[in-house]
Amino acid sequence: MRRNGQKVFASKIARALVTLVLMVTSVFILMRCAGDPVTVLLGPDATPEMRAAYLGQLGLDRPILVQYMAYLHDVVRGSLGVSYVYRQDALGVVLSHLPLTLMLTCSALGLAAVTGIGGGIAAAVFPSSFLGRACTIGTVAGLCVPSFFLAIVLMLVFSIELNWLPTGGAESWRSLVLPAVTLAAASSAVLARYTRVAVREALDSRYVSAAFARGIPFWRILIHHVLPNAAAPILTILGLLIGGAVTGSTVVETAFSWPGIGNLFVTSVGSRDVPVVQAIVLLAGTAMIMTNLAVDLGYTWLDPRSTSSET
Repeated sequence: MRRNGQKVFASKIARALVTLVLMVTSVFILMRCAGDPVTVLLGPDATPEMRAAYLGQLGLDRPILVQYMAYLHDVVRGSLGVSYVYRQDALGVVLSHLPLTLMLTCSALGLAAVTGIGGGIAAAVFPSSFLGRACTIGTVAGLCVPSFFLAIVLMLVFSIELNWLPTGGAESWRSLVLPAVTLAAASSAVLARYTRVAVREALDSRYVSAAFARGIPFWRILIHHVLPNAAAPILTILGLLIGGAVTGSTVVETAFSWPGIGNLFVTSVGSRDVPVVQAIVLLAGTAMIMTNLAVDLGYTWLDPRSTSSET
């Protein structure tokens, strides 16, 4: 059994590494198909000599296979080139914007965890009450309302009409409120939905019925029996949301002019700053793959039955 578990863990790690290689290769292909950065940087009136000199400076005049091998070598070393716009190390430019994105995503995920898990438990325990119905309606609304529309509504109400919070920027904690709420809405709805299902299944199980028959108080059953057994799927969904938080913040950061990685990604795509776009995509993709791997391994550890089923 232990050997089977080790094989499952090794296979999961191998799949993650293969996915990582495919992601790195896909980024190289897509970035080379995205357009000509020289035209964007020099303008359409650049002479052929200027274009040739710039292509040689950027290394884009070499054969595509040579470019790919050099690209892989740079990725392994953590050197992703120099930004065409900022004239600085591309990875350094991205990392300088990372703290603000982490601040936003951590705040949003914390808010989503509290409201989503709490709302899902309330909807499962009190399905016919006002609280349970309100949580269910809020879940549906959070899943249906697009982030950009919610951002516009929040800015109209709290920034323009009430003048309580700024419409954008990152000057103080007040600038963080609206982006965090907007980003947390969809994640909270997803967490609430899966939490409700997991807790409801645990409440309908035989061991809970046996606990009720023994006269154990409801809240004790909920805390010591229901929630621990419902934790695995909830933690799985939470881990997936963490992995996609950085990429999912692009729309929100752009809407609120939050100077994080998402906003940098939009401006870099517009200026054809290929090294910066590559660095962002590689960083976000690696974070997603590693988070999914950690969730997959954690779920296998929490539920050893999944190991035996795969073998």
